Amino acid sequence: MKIEQFEDKGLAHFSYAILSESAREIVLIDPARNPQQYYDFAQAHNAKIVAVIETHPHADFISSHLEVAQATGAAIRVSKLLGADYPHQAFDEGDSFTVGKLTFRALNTPGHSPDSISIVLSREGQDVAVFTGDTLFIGDVGRPDLREKAGNLTAKREELAKQMYHSLREKLMPLADDVLVYPAHGAGSLCGKALSGANSSTIGAEKIGNPMLRPLSEEDFSKELLADQPFIPKYFGYDVALNKAGAPAFAPSVQQVPRLAPGSTLEPSVLVVDTRPEAEFKKGHAAGALNIQQGGKFETWLGSIVGPEEPFYLVAVDEKNREDLIQKAAKIGYETLIKGALVGTPATEATLPQLDVAQFRQHPEAYTIVDIRNATEHRDEPLFAGSLNIPLPELRERAQEIPTDKPVVVHCAGGYRSAAGCSIVAPALAGTPVLDLSEAVKTFQPAVAAH
Repeated sequence: MKIEQFEDKGLAHFSYAILSESAREIVLIDPARNPQQYYDFAQAHNAKIVAVIETHPHADFISSHLEVAQATGAAIRVSKLLGADYPHQAFDEGDSFTVGKLTFRALNTPGHSPDSISIVLSREGQDVAVFTGDTLFIGDVGRPDLREKAGNLTAKREELAKQMYHSLREKLMPLADDVLVYPAHGAGSLCGKALSGANSSTIGAEKIGNPMLRPLSEEDFSKELLADQPFIPKYFGYDVALNKAGAPAFAPSVQQVPRLAPGSTLEPSVLVVDTRPEAEFKKGHAAGALNIQQGGKFETWLGSIVGPEEPFYLVAVDEKNREDLIQKAAKIGYETLIKGALVGTPATEATLPQLDVAQFRQHPEAYTIVDIRNATEHRDEPLFAGSLNIPLPELRERAQEIPTDKPVVVHCAGGYRSAAGCSIVAPALAGTPVLDLSEAVKTFQPAVAAH
């Protein structure tokens, strides 16, 4: 037996290929959008992919389950509660199947979603590992607030929090302490709030080290779980629906994105997402363009700032990066929104001024300071007294709340988000100077919180 973990760092996503060496057959769990790595793994081990299991319809990435099934003949196994629109086999509590000497059995573990399952892997009658999807993470558990309006089954966050309490304590914690825990996400994922940087654990280690598994009443657990969850990106509900339907094949869908020649005329009513470094963007860009830089978690921020109903042009610094960005957009199902992708800048009529950091440091009161970090960051580490907190994912909708009687300074924690924020606020507040504190924010000490 071989368990191969595949990591997508941009989305903090883990997927798995479990190889039965006796049968030369592979079971995939929660595969990423681009299936090529799984085909390469199968070829390297002279094995065949015979099953794909989805722990739930994912909100934060698009799965290749349907494409893999169509390409290999593998069976897709999901909970019947998912209401999948593609051919599948129901895989719920009491269901199991064998591959060589390996047995896979389902546990219904609702909490992150009503249709979540965990998969226990046994070898010759001995439980070896459990694939917990977004139910149990290393050091955390899945958030319960993503399925109030999305999916075949919807549920209120309070109801799901209670279900999570029972799934953990009645389904997962009774497993043997030496059973390996393999989750669908690691640190940086928005599917939880305090995930560890580790990529695996054991049931015993989680009982000791995971704060959500300590003795708590259902009420206290629910209250703690629901507090301070991160924002919900705009694309999450869209991805749940696309995963329920089954996404188009990755490579052909990426190939259909129009590649435009440099200098192409762009429709003025269509949004432009300019991924060039912020210094280049500020020197000149298309009017109204958003500066979502290629570094950082590009796909997450793209899907947090741009809605799944908005077509957009994609601007890259060179051809290699253009292809990389199209593929990143495809990881969240956004490649079909790209009206055209081009290299360079289609226009330079819009510019953004540079902030005189020394002057700002001496007289911060002369500026309206907009903190675009998340509400918990703003609360726990205030940087400037009296700053206005509008988190970046809400900024396009709320920019008009910013007073225009003074120049506006936009800041985040490190500079990546403020570049995007500044590009949103400047065209929304035409006539008001909008300045980016950028990486200089790191040189400021936290302010004393006002009470």
